[in-house]
Amino acid sequence: MGRRGRITLESDRSGSKNVEAGSKNVEAGSENVEAESDNVESVFKKRPSYQRMFFFRYRLAFQGIAAVLQNANLKGFFTGKPFDGASKGICVPGLNCYSCPGAIGACPIGSLQTFLGSRTFKFPYYVLGLLIFFGVLLGRTVCGFLCPFGLLQDLLYKIPFVKKIKSFKGDRLLRKVKYAVLILTVIVLPVFFKLIPVFCKYLCPSGTLSGILLGVADSSIGKLFGGQFMFKAAILTSVVLLSILIARPFCKYLCPLGALYAPFNKISLIRMNVDSGKCIGCGQCSRVCDMCVDPVSSPADPECIRCGKCVINCPRGALKIGISSPESKPKHGSVPRCRHPKT
Repeated sequence: MGRRGRITLESDRSGSKNVEAGSKNVEAGSENVEAESDNVESVFKKRPSYQRMFFFRYRLAFQGIAAVLQNANLKGFFTGKPFDGASKGICVPGLNCYSCPGAIGACPIGSLQTFLGSRTFKFPYYVLGLLIFFGVLLGRTVCGFLCPFGLLQDLLYKIPFVKKIKSFKGDRLLRKVKYAVLILTVIVLPVFFKLIPVFCKYLCPSGTLSGILLGVADSSIGKLFGGQFMFKAAILTSVVLLSILIARPFCKYLCPLGALYAPFNKISLIRMNVDSGKCIGCGQCSRVCDMCVDPVSSPADPECIRCGKCVINCPRGALKIGISSPESKPKHGSVPRCRHPKT
């Protein structure tokens, strides 16, 4: 074989070895990609067990216990006679009507109107003091864990439906309505129209539900229902139906108590905290949030009710709810909150 032939043969052998080596590198690279994919999936599957246990398994139970404790007069549901003990002078943290047959405490919104609408004006030091205390300690955690009417909406939203409405055009604007409800129907109008608790009398769906429970337990009360009650019943029916489609519509758009607690989210002792070292900006927390909040860009968002759903679904454990330092935002930025439908 000539010199040129030997060179060509050696060149072919060398090329074959390079191809085999390249093939092995490709296989190794493929295995690495698969391993990384498995690691990502395992990160999503393996979340801190204590967070999953507390927020996912036990939150509804916690809400149920809070509702029962605030309505511990169980015999009232059968006799139709509201509780009149000493504890009725103490405000509970959530929206729970004073007239509910099981209620053993007073509703803070009703109590606030009673003080402001009395014949001789009395500044509501006691009620405001309690509300500020609850606000500074818990913020809107009250809405997520301690409010009986919030629990009712959560249960209704769990009813299977073809398609839930996450958000819509004008959603964020409508959320401002609850502040108008607070200012007008709870503060301003009761001051000018004495002895008329405007919100309780004309709007409150929790009060309407209490009236229905009283009417069921005592038929003589049911006979007194008139046009005004029918108007309130229509509001309650609307809230119930919307709660099947939209998560907590009353809390988002109408609740004056939520409006009162909302500003405290920025200073409350219990708050959302973001670990900027762990957050990868995947947007999972924003996508699962029923209140349509982005906890990464706005951990102290006034709409956040601290339900913990984002904490459960964070693949890196970057979110925590508890007593913590001021909010920490990741350097890479945030993800979109909720995408509204295009028009």
